[in-house]
Amino acid sequence: MNLLKGTKIYSIFTGKCPVCQEESMYKSKKPYQISKIYDMHERCSHCGTKYKIEPSFFYGAMYVSYALGVAFAIATFIIAHFFLGFGLFGSFISIIVVLVLLMPIIMRLSRNIWINFFLSYKKTN
Repeated sequence: MNLLKGTKIYSIFTGKCPVCQEESMYKSKKPYQISKIYDMHERCSHCGTKYKIEPSFFYGAMYVSYALGVAFAIATFIIAHFFLGFGLFGSFISIIVVLVLLMPIIMRLSRNIWINFFLSYKKTN
């Protein structure tokens, strides 16, 4: 993954600061600690980047979360229905299970994608 350092993909999938990519934006590295899923550092201790750019900044991540949820649901349906041979009801249950299990991952990924729309990597010495 270090080969991708300096790219938005690296920041999105690792949850690192989008500007310096040295420190995690989240206080807890475990997305399945539901009580701490949204706990983020106020600023990056390495470069000083403020993560919450303005009040309610991450509300926009809901749109990204919706798109990710739809993408996972479609992928689950295709796999369950066409490859595993589930009926419509079984495919529907599969979608629900996958979305519930991946909810913490989708929430963090959507925040990571959203902040990377607005901040870019700046190489430091």
